[in-house]
This record gives sequence, structure tokens and C-alpha cells, in this order.
Amino acid sequence: MAVQSGDQNLLVLMVYILGIYYTFNRMIESVDDMVVLNFQKSAVEEQLKEQNLDEKIGISFKTDRYSLEKLKDNLKELSISIDNKSEGLAVYVDWDNSSWVIEHSKKSRRVIRKSPDLSRDLAIPQVPTIIAPKKTISESVTAEDILKRDKETGTYQPGEPLIDIVAMKDQKPFKGLYKDFMDGKKKVEFSFQLVLRISELRVGLAPGVNVPPISIINCPFTIEKLPWTYALPWNKTR
Repeated sequence: MAVQSGDQNLLVLMVYILGIYYTFNRMIESVDDMVVLNFQKSAVEEQLKEQNLDEKIGISFKTDRYSLEKLKDNLKELSISIDNKSEGLAVYVDWDNSSWVIEHSKKSRRVIRKSPDLSRDLAIPQVPTIIAPKKTISESVTAEDILKRDKETGTYQPGEPLIDIVAMKDQKPFKGLYKDFMDGKKKVEFSFQLVLRISELRVGLAPGVNVPPISIINCPFTIEKLPWTYALPWNKTR
């Protein structure tokens, strides 16, 4: 029996709609694994203000958006910049007393200031970095427990990410958090506990008169699952 013209047009329309539906779903899948790493800069600025350091010290981290798979490569270390905006303060970054704090595991981890030729014994204390007035330092920092030694070069490199979100789905204590994260209901949180030692350069001035001799700044981060709608060209939150 011959197919009538109306039925044929309906069939073509259905195939067309199914094709659009399939393409649309594939497009959503391609952008539905994106996450964003956020540095809570306002929280840091508030702490600096409370310690009367907001006009003397600036702290920033480099963050971005990544796919879940690329996050494993881009979260092995973080880049921190510390700005000494003062006229007469010496700021020392105490790496050995700084730490990473992972909220969901309640784990505290030793900070390692990374260098391209890191080959020393990790048990040796790290020398504090001094930031002179009106100068800025930029360093890459990672965690001691994820560093792996290359047998050929003898240097240490991060072998794992600071936080492996993909692995959480197979870890019994964190399966619920992983599901809530992927559903966009919860964020993964961690922080960098930065210890600064500060001293006046003026001779005869007792430490701690104008600024605290030791300052602990909690630098919080969140990792958030992005909805697929973030990729739409008219989305202003991109």
C-alpha cells in the first residue's frame, strides 16, 4: 500500500525531531561534566581587614573552569601570589607551618612550595620566603603526600590531584557527597591555611606594635559542578 503524502511528511518530521533530540542530548553530555574552582577572595580580604593588614598584604590564587577529567591534571598544584603593599614591613611566608585542610575528610596536609627541580629530601624544613616592601611573589604550592619521585631525574612531581573528585564515587564515606556534587546540590570545600610572619623594618620598634607578628590566613576554595546551561552563549555567568 502506497504511503500517502501526509503520512510521509509526518514520518520525515518525526525523524527530524528525533535527530534534533539526539543531537541536543549529545551536546548537553559534552558540557555537563564541567566544574569551576573558586577562590573565596572576599573571605580572605575580610580576615586581612580584621588584622589591620588589608592595606599591607594582598593574596590571590589562579583558578579556572575544567572538565572533571582535566581537573585531575589541573588540581595537582595551585599558583599563589602574595603582594607586600607596605612601605616598611618584611613579610615572611612560613611554608612549613602552612597546611591544606580538606573539609570532607577532615584531613590536614603539609604544604610544599614546588620548584621545577625539586629533588631535596622532603623531610628537610623549608626556608621561609621573604617578600620585601612593594614586591610580589608567585609560587606553585602542592601537598607533600601526593609528591612522587621520578627514578630517572630524581625530582619530585605531584602524582595525584589535591582532591580527586572522580575517585570519590568509589569511596564509601564520600559516595553521598559525590552524588550531591554531581547533582549540583553540594560543593567540595578545602582551604589553604597560610602562615605569615611579619616584622617592622624600622630599628628599635618592638614586634607586634602595629601589626601581628604572626598572621594565619584561611584561604577557602570551593569546587562546584556547573549546570549544562552555563555553556549557552547568552549566559552572562560564563
